[in-house]
Amino acid sequence: MMGVQETELKVIVFQLQDEEYAIPVQQVRSIEKVQHITRVPRTPKFVKGVINLRGVVTPIIDLRERFGIEALPFNEQTRVIIVALDEIEVGLIVDAANDVLDIPVKSIEPPPEVIEALEADYINGVAKVGKRLLILLNLEKVLDNKKSVF
Repeated sequence: MMGVQETELKVIVFQLQDEEYAIPVQQVRSIEKVQHITRVPRTPKFVKGVINLRGVVTPIIDLRERFGIEALPFNEQTRVIIVALDEIEVGLIVDAANDVLDIPVKSIEPPPEVIEALEADYINGVAKVGKRLLILLNLEKVLDNKKSVF
């Protein structure tokens, strides 16, 4: 009998501009409202600073700036998705956290050729779910060149 893990991928879906992105649920620790962010000098522009999250100092990255999308003021929908990669926890600022979905693994396709090379690096694939097109993020790549930052 096949395990559920092999046929479906459970993801958190979030919004950036007009696109929906997805991250595997096991990489997500929590979803928070935006709180006070303390600036850290001499970090890349997309690193907004750090927050104190339940006693843990957590670096915060603005995904809009990371992907070269025009930054927007935060609003009621803005969320910080706390993700964990290896030993590092990082907060990703997104426009909205939409929902949790099970994506059939067979519906995941490689990134389309049309995506610019820069973005293609950050993408594991795309999944069509009903009328929605979800972009699956590769967190290792999104967080990669920040190892020097933390």
